[in-house]
Amino acid sequence: MTPIAAPISAFARPRRVLAAVALAALALTGCGNDGSGGSGSRGKPDGGAGTEASATRSTREQAAFAALLDEVAQPCATAAGATGEGPTGSAGKQTLGPGESPPTGPIEPGAPTEAQLSDRDRCAGVQHEQRIIRALQAVPEPTPAKIRRTLHSLGYIDERIHGLEQDGKVTRFYLDLRDKGGRLCEAGTAAGQQSDVTPCVAPATGAFTVGKLSSDGT
Repeated sequence: MTPIAAPISAFARPRRVLAAVALAALALTGCGNDGSGGSGSRGKPDGGAGTEASATRSTREQAAFAALLDEVAQPCATAAGATGEGPTGSAGKQTLGPGESPPTGPIEPGAPTEAQLSDRDRCAGVQHEQRIIRALQAVPEPTPAKIRRTLHSLGYIDERIHGLEQDGKVTRFYLDLRDKGGRLCEAGTAAGQQSDVTPCVAPATGAFTVGKLSSDGT
C-alpha cells in the first residue's frame, strides 16, 4: 500500500473545526436556559404589580367612602352648626371671663356625659342609623361575617369597621364615621328585628380605639 504523505496539519484542521462547532452549539443551548429550568427571558413575577393594584383598590374604596359620607350628610347642610365646629348642648357650653378667648384646639371631655357631637354629626348620625338599622333587620341569625357583608353592601369599608364580634345571638360592632373634623361613630347591635344603632363619640385625633369611645351625652 502506498503511504499517504499528507501533512499532519491537514487532518488536524477538520477536527479543530468540528470542536469549535460543538462548542458553539453548547453555548447556544445554554443561552436559552437561566439555570432554573426556564427560559432566560422569563423573570420572576413582579411583586410590585400586586402591591400597586392593592393600593389602587384601596384608593378607590376611600374615595367611594368619602362620597358616601357626603351623600348621607347632604340633608344636614342647612342644620345649625353644619360646619361641624365644636359641640352643642348645655354640657358643651363654656363660661369665659372678661377678655378671655375661647380655646382653638379640641376640647377633650372630662367625663363621658360631657362629650358632645356637633350638629352636623348628630344629623348625619341619624341618617346613618336609619339606613343601617333597616339593613340589619333583614339579616336573620346575624354573625360577624354576615354583618360585615351587610355593612360592605351599604358602602362602609373595612378600615372603618371595628370591634365586630358575636355576643350570644347578637353581633356587635362599631363604625368610625369621623369626617371633616367631626367625631361621630356608631355602636351597632345586630339582632334581627331588635337591631339597634346608637351614636358615640370617637377620639378627636389618632387611631379609632373602642376602649376610648364615649356616649354622646343624650
